[in-house]
Amino acid sequence: MLNGKSILITGGTGSFGKEFIQTVLQKYPQVKKIVVYSRDELKQFEMQHHTPYGNHVALRYFIGDVRDGERLKRACEGIDYIIHAAALKHVPVAEYNPMECIKTNVFGAENVINAALSLGVKKVVALSTDKAAAPINLYGATKLCSDKLFVAANNMKGNRELTFSVVRYGNVMGSRGSVIPFFLEKRKEGFLPITDSEMTRFNISLSEGVDLVLYALEKAIGGELYVPKIPSYRITEVAQAIAPSCEQRVVGIRPGEKLHEEMITETDSLNTIETERYFIIVPNLMQKSYQEIMEKYLAYYQAKPVEKGFAYSSGKNNDWLSVAQIRDLIKTHIDPDFQPL
Repeated sequence: MLNGKSILITGGTGSFGKEFIQTVLQKYPQVKKIVVYSRDELKQFEMQHHTPYGNHVALRYFIGDVRDGERLKRACEGIDYIIHAAALKHVPVAEYNPMECIKTNVFGAENVINAALSLGVKKVVALSTDKAAAPINLYGATKLCSDKLFVAANNMKGNRELTFSVVRYGNVMGSRGSVIPFFLEKRKEGFLPITDSEMTRFNISLSEGVDLVLYALEKAIGGELYVPKIPSYRITEVAQAIAPSCEQRVVGIRPGEKLHEEMITETDSLNTIETERYFIIVPNLMQKSYQEIMEKYLAYYQAKPVEKGFAYSSGKNNDWLSVAQIRDLIKTHIDPDFQPL
């Protein structure tokens, strides 16, 4: 699928970008070019010189910000596929610096769309977040705007051979700033701060996130928002898995934080179909009726509609990780030498 293709990934030096690049180089050794587009020269230097694949002949390093539309267009010359992973994603930072978040997450998304429309790109896959479903914080609101922009871009492509799609998933195990690395560091202090004893989160590994993006690249016909079927865990059980001897100290939920992650709301379910591995929110494309759209996507994916009133929340999931399973996943995906304290 990607052999002979040129790919640009925005935010390419982040956790997802690194995993995606490594996976593509392994699975598609004849990939023509991968452009790492990001604004941090140090992270690009570290990727190039401190990863086993950093000097691969297919890699190109572009310093640039998604806010800079002209620079982004220059980077997209000759590109077949764009993976849009760049974002300002820390909830408290976004609340304190709202316009900076909007400039990156909303205006940056529009710049990606314009570059794709202008330069003959064939496919765009944008990364979303659970926080975009019924958002209660600015970060989630900007990502909802971004999702809507990418879905609507399918109405503007004209006769171009171009599709825009979105993937949405929740807490990525081991990603920077996520709860498990935080707890692994915090346990040295003898206690773990718990925001709320009832809090739950979805769990997905970086490799599963990459697989979802590759699936979207292969299958998308335009406007889909993909949601993986993944397990949940309770925050208290993550603490138990990492440090059973440490005190669990309830500190209260942070502003803009949800008790449970949501990825599909009850309202979204009216446009949602499911396959064995994924839920897919199908688009409301202006030129077709609701019934035509649903029939098209149901047939293409050999899917079925979800039940009326369906919602997908980490607190009401049918699949839960146990303490033992969480420990095994930490060893597999974060630290092979991990031992609970």
